[in-house]
Amino acid sequence: MLPSSSLSTTSLGAKSNAAPRNPVSLRLYKVLSTTYDDAATRDALTTLSEFYQQSTAFGAKDSPKGEDESDATAHRTEGEDAVAASGTAARARKSLRRDAESKVAQGSQKFLKAFKEVDKNLDILQTYVETMQIQCDEAHAQLQSTNQACKSLLERAGGLRSLRDGVADRQAAVDGFLTLFTLSESERDAIESRDIMIETGFFEAMAKAEKIRDDCHVLMAGEDGPTQAGTDIMSTTSQQLEQGFDKISRWCSLEFRSLGRDAQLEVGSTMREAIRWLRKRPELLSDVLHVLAQTRQATILSTFMDALTRGGPGGRPRPIEIHAHDPLRYVGDMLAWVHQAIAGEREFLESLFSIKGDGRMVGSVRTFDGGGEEEEWIGILMDNAFEKLCSPLKIRVRQTVRSQESCITSYKVANLLQFYTVTMRSTIGDKPILSKTLNEMTDDSYKAFLDTIEAQSRSLARTPLPEDQDVTPPLSILDHTQILRELMSVYQSALIGDENETDRREGFRSILDTMVDNAIEMCINSSDARVIQNPEWDKEVFMLNCVTHLQNVVKSHSFADYKTEALQNDLDLREAEIVVGHYHRVLRDAGLDKCVAVCEAKRPDEPISRVGAMQPTNLEAALRNFATWLSSPDVVQPQRLSRLLDQRLGSRIHRAALRRLANSYELICSEVRKPENKYEAANTTLGSQRPFGQMTALRQVLGIEEDIDM
Repeated sequence: MLPSSSLSTTSLGAKSNAAPRNPVSLRLYKVLSTTYDDAATRDALTTLSEFYQQSTAFGAKDSPKGEDESDATAHRTEGEDAVAASGTAARARKSLRRDAESKVAQGSQKFLKAFKEVDKNLDILQTYVETMQIQCDEAHAQLQSTNQACKSLLERAGGLRSLRDGVADRQAAVDGFLTLFTLSESERDAIESRDIMIETGFFEAMAKAEKIRDDCHVLMAGEDGPTQAGTDIMSTTSQQLEQGFDKISRWCSLEFRSLGRDAQLEVGSTMREAIRWLRKRPELLSDVLHVLAQTRQATILSTFMDALTRGGPGGRPRPIEIHAHDPLRYVGDMLAWVHQAIAGEREFLESLFSIKGDGRMVGSVRTFDGGGEEEEWIGILMDNAFEKLCSPLKIRVRQTVRSQESCITSYKVANLLQFYTVTMRSTIGDKPILSKTLNEMTDDSYKAFLDTIEAQSRSLARTPLPEDQDVTPPLSILDHTQILRELMSVYQSALIGDENETDRREGFRSILDTMVDNAIEMCINSSDARVIQNPEWDKEVFMLNCVTHLQNVVKSHSFADYKTEALQNDLDLREAEIVVGHYHRVLRDAGLDKCVAVCEAKRPDEPISRVGAMQPTNLEAALRNFATWLSSPDVVQPQRLSRLLDQRLGSRIHRAALRRLANSYELICSEVRKPENKYEAANTTLGSQRPFGQMTALRQVLGIEEDIDM
């Protein structure tokens, strides 16, 4: 069974097919085909449903039954609710327009009631406005009269305000001027206070006062001349600056008197700043530095004497004079203390004058030219500080040097003094009193050393040779050369390393010449005296041994190369002399001396076969002696030359003599073979004895075959 809506639709569809032009059907069809999904339709239906619900509720509230009927309505059944709803819907379809108009009328009544209230309030507001208008008119009238009354007062207030602004501007200008050209109360107190102590604010106040004085020159350079304000400010600041500089001077003097008693000083930033300010007043700085110089002079002298006699704190280090028995250490300790004190004083003064290091290498020479005013002050202060130290130092060093009997110790002390003199000269220069004192002490020590050498040389020259002295260097020469060897070692160790060859030679030339020449002179004098007493004394070998020994001593050092060369020249001369003498001795020992003399002195008109030793009989005897000598040991190593210290020298002398001997034998052979000398069977005469008149065989026997071309 289909629902009624479906039947109605089917019936309508059938009817539409039958009568499509029926207006009722068309309208009904239009109503049924319309969709109610749009928002406006839904809102209209919702409003309509609420309208009738409210109307039903309103009607129930207005019923005459009152609460009883409401209670009865509340107990209706569900069937009754459905009947009521269907009745409301039927009533709504019949009286929709009337109900709508009734609703509109009710709304209009509400609007009228509201507008009535508004109109009533507007009347009240209008009355209030009129009242306020009246009051405003009265207030305006009063304001007009007040404005008229206050106009003159406002004008006067404006004038006063302008005057106040002008005064404020002038006050600001005055305050700014006073700030720029006057010191504050605290700054004045820092400068003018009687308290000598200086604080950081003091230097700030001084800087400001100095700046005020510099800026005040603008006020003094006007077209109308100096202003009164400028003159007053210049006078005030001048007094304040003078007070400040005087305070700095008194404070520095007090600090120098108190701090100067210490051996080592530390300079604070306040002291450096004070010295920087005093440099602007050279006269005050000079007075302050004079106080410092006196204090440091006394302090350094006292400290030096304490180091000599009392030692350091607690006895460490020990007193310097405890080593007075050791001259080298005694003098070295004193000079080392002075050098350390100079370095500490230099560091203190550089810190005082705010001078940075000059960047020089350790040990390099300091340059004193172009150092500026600060370098000049430092030089003067250091010179004054060590002035009184020179006297006790000089006395002690001089006593030590003069008390030495050993020339080696004297030379070591002199070299030590020379080293410290050069070192301190590179630190303080040549002009200070300490440098001059060190130069004097060095000269005195070298003079004492040279006096010792001369005394030793004089003693050496007076030393005779012992009776049993052989041709070796005597003991006195050995002692003398041992001293020379030690002196050369001392000099070598004292060299710094940057000297050139000329300086190295000249530094030891006088000592070397004195000692070597005196030794040679002693040997010559002693040997001459020995020859007089003993003609058999071999002076030439003795002198060669002494000169060779001296050369061996000096040739080990490069700075003595000139003396080594001079001794070699002396050896060459003596070698040439002894070669001649040794040749004549060998020629005599070989038995050919008379034959050679005849050959060398022959006359052209006389055959030598008829002259003395060259006669055949005498010649044969001489050749036999020569052959016998060729078999003796003297051909290889003569006894005389074996006593030479330098065996190479002896071998060289002997070979030279043998070469000359061979030449002499060759001369004899050539003269014998000459027909004009009238020898019968010359070859037989020469060939009867070794070397049979053959030079090659003779040179082989003598061992000089390799020297044929020489």
